[in-house]
Amino acid sequence: MPHINLLPWREAARKEAQQRFVTILVVVLVAAFASMFALSSFYSALKDGQNVRNNFLSREIQILDRRIAEIRELDKKKESLQQRMRLIEELQSNRNLGTQIMDEVAKIVPSGVYFTTLERRGDAIQVTGKSESNNRLSTMIRQVESSYLLENASLQGIVAGEEQSRLLSDFNMQFNVKSFDEIGEAQE
Repeated sequence: MPHINLLPWREAARKEAQQRFVTILVVVLVAAFASMFALSSFYSALKDGQNVRNNFLSREIQILDRRIAEIRELDKKKESLQQRMRLIEELQSNRNLGTQIMDEVAKIVPSGVYFTTLERRGDAIQVTGKSESNNRLSTMIRQVESSYLLENASLQGIVAGEEQSRLLSDFNMQFNVKSFDEIGEAQE
C-alpha cells in the first residue's frame, strides 16, 4: 500500500525554518554583543593605559619643574656669588687706588702749575689751581691723556690772574679715573 503522509508537513517546515531563523538571530546578536564588548574592553584598556602614561608624565613633569626651580635658585646664588667675587676683586685692586691716583697726579703736573684744590667724586677728579702759562696746562692735558690711570681731561675755564699775581692764571679742570677693566689692560 502506498504511504500517505497526512501530517501537516508545511507547518512543520515553517516551524523548523522559524526556529533556525531565531537561532541564527540569537547567534548573531550574541556575536554582535560579544564583539561590542571586546571592542569596548580593548578601547577601555587603551584609554586606561594612556591615562597611566599621562599620570606618569605629569609626575615626571612636576619633578622636573621642581628641579628647574632649584636650578634657577642655584643660578641666582651663583650670580650673587660671582657679583660678590667681582666686587671683592675690584675692592682688592682699588685698595691702593687713592695712592696710585695721587702718584699719577704728581707725575702729570708740570712745573709752573699749582693746585689749590683736588677733589674726587666717584671716578671724576675736579682740580682748581694756578698756572704760569696756558702751554703748561696743555702739557698737563696731554699727560693726562697718555696716563695709564687717568683719561678725558677737560679744561673748564682759565681766568687771568688778579692784580697782585698777574703772572698766574686761575684754572678749573676735570678728568676721570679709568675703569677697573681699562686699568688692568693698561698695566698688562
